[in-house]
Amino acid sequence: MKIYLNGTFVERSQATVSVFDHGLLYGDGVFEGIRSYQGLVFKLREHVERLFESAHTIMLRIPMTKDEMIDVVTESLRVNKLRDAYVRLVVTRGEGDLGLDPRKCARPTVFVIADKIELYPRTLYEKGLELITVATQRNVPEALNPQIKSLNYLNNILAKIEAVTAGFEEAIMLSSSGYVTECTGENLFIVSGRRLLTPPPYIGVLRGITRGTVMALGERLRLDVREELLTRHDLFNASECFLTGTAAEIVPVVKIDGRVIGQGKPGPVTKRLQKGFAQLTKTEGVRIG
Repeated sequence: MKIYLNGTFVERSQATVSVFDHGLLYGDGVFEGIRSYQGLVFKLREHVERLFESAHTIMLRIPMTKDEMIDVVTESLRVNKLRDAYVRLVVTRGEGDLGLDPRKCARPTVFVIADKIELYPRTLYEKGLELITVATQRNVPEALNPQIKSLNYLNNILAKIEAVTAGFEEAIMLSSSGYVTECTGENLFIVSGRRLLTPPPYIGVLRGITRGTVMALGERLRLDVREELLTRHDLFNASECFLTGTAAEIVPVVKIDGRVIGQGKPGPVTKRLQKGFAQLTKTEGVRIG
C-alpha cells in the first residue's frame, strides 16, 4: 500500500508524522471519508468542498487547491490499483511544539489513505442492526460546531465504547436536552407513515453527504422529507429506522433499547432507498481514469 504524504507517495511503513504534529497532540485538523465504486469516486467534489469549509472555519490553510486535492485522491486510487475502496483524506495543523498556539505550526500535514473497508458485516444489511442509547451525550454545537469534521472524535469514541461494552455494534447519542442526534459515526433516519424524518443539524448533527443524498432520494420517492426534533419515543414507534454514512452507506435498524422497530426487519422504504443509492453510485462522481 502506498500513502500520499505531503506531496509524495510512500510505503505504509514510511508514512509517518512527527510526534509534535498538532493533529496527534490536540486533534487539531480536519478529515473526510470518501468511497469509490467501480472506478467512480462518489460525491468527491462535495467531500473536498466540505473539507475546505472545515479547514477554513478552524483557520487551517490547505496547501493546495480543491482541484489538486481531487487529483491526489484519484491518483491514490490509481497508484494502489483500487476501484472499490474507502479513502481517508486528512489535513492536520502540522508540526509545532507542546503548546496550543497554532502559529507555531509552520506547515500543514496532508495525507491520503486508500484502502478497503467493511464497517458492518453484510448480514446486518439484510437482517438489520440493533442499537442502544448511551449515557454519553453529543457535544453541544455551541462548544464545537458539528459541521467541522475535526480529528477530535473522543466524544464519539466514548459512546462507541459504551455500545461495545454493552454488546452492541452502534450507539445512539442524545443532546443535552434529551433529543436524538446521531450515532457515533452515522446519521439516523426514521420512517413514519409517508414521512422520512431525521434530526436537524442545529442540535449537534453533521450534514452528512450520504444523509443529503438519501433525503433527495426520499423526495424522488414522493416521501415527506423533514428535519425534525426526535425523541426516543419517536424512534421506538417508527415503522422503519436506518443509519446513513459514507462508510456505512444505508444500514437498517430493527431494534432500539430492546424495542422492536416496525416488523423487526428491514422495511420497504429502507430497501428502496438502498436500491436507489446503489444505482446512484454507478453514475455520480469523479472517474479515476
